[in-house]
Amino acid sequence: MTQSTKFWDKIAEKYAKQPIADEAAYQKKLAVTRDYLRPDMEVLEIGCGTGATALLHAPYVKHIRAIDFSENMIAIAQGKAEAEHIDNVTFEQATIEDLDMPDQSRDAVLALSILHLLRDKEAAIARVYQMLKPGGIFVTSTACIGDAMGWFKLIVPIGRFLGFFPFVAVFTSQALADSLTNTGFELDYQWQPSQDKAVFIVAKKPG
Repeated sequence: MTQSTKFWDKIAEKYAKQPIADEAAYQKKLAVTRDYLRPDMEVLEIGCGTGATALLHAPYVKHIRAIDFSENMIAIAQGKAEAEHIDNVTFEQATIEDLDMPDQSRDAVLALSILHLLRDKEAAIARVYQMLKPGGIFVTSTACIGDAMGWFKLIVPIGRFLGFFPFVAVFTSQALADSLTNTGFELDYQWQPSQDKAVFIVAKKPG
């Protein structure tokens, strides 16, 4: 178990009870995403946390496979699905690196509040590209700390050593957009409520 996994396992219960920081922005992201969803879609969500977003999107697609590397987060998500009687979302503990997923098998991949927590976002983006069918979409909401908080990278090592927060990568929204287009994606939608907020992108795999 990595330090980051321990961190998220430890805060899972508290995380599940926290209100959405920006409810209006969250609702807009849900609405924009749903404009791309169809009832026949097979969807993957990486870094699903306690499952709230996957469960909200469940009525609009055929099936969602939702993964997270935190065992405690997944347990909470499974409990929510059972309580709400939602049976077209499968939650499992996994990472994108070890996920067994055939190429060109997903219609959509969601990566919400996760890319900045990965050590190699380029590798993750490339893997998503492989998983998607031609014409498939990649939806990501990502904290691009380099846009307004470049100084944050100076305190990250100290914070991780003391256990205050997990690994956090520092990059700009432009760097994220470049990573997507360099992989082959076409940016179909991009929105950032303000410079200190996460950037929301819908990228398409040509096809």
